[in-house]
Amino acid sequence: MKLKLALMTLLFAAIALAADATGKWTGSVPGQDGQDMTVTFNFKVDAGKLTGTVTTPMGDSPIVDGSVDGENITFSTEFNDTKIVHKGKIAGDSIDLDVTMGDNNFKMALKRAAS
Repeated sequence: MKLKLALMTLLFAAIALAADATGKWTGSVPGQDGQDMTVTFNFKVDAGKLTGTVTTPMGDSPIVDGSVDGENITFSTEFNDTKIVHKGKIAGDSIDLDVTMGDNNFKMALKRAAS
């Protein structure tokens, strides 16, 4: 009985420690003119499924194929008929992403926006 209780406690602790990505996050990417462009992500996580939107100066796009598993986050967006794949790790109020857009790869750092 004590072992079962200990295992259940560890399971609940692991769930509680899972990274919380829900909320507003901001970062920047290099624009075509060399100027950095601000990007805002609005994430919602429900049972490991990640949804939401990304907002750029060119408009909003939905987040698709998203998931959060512990500290790992993956999702896709689309811009000009090009799929953009984001994969990274959540660490507190930061997310470090590896982004693939066509043949281009780059890194993006996100910070949790103040509510």
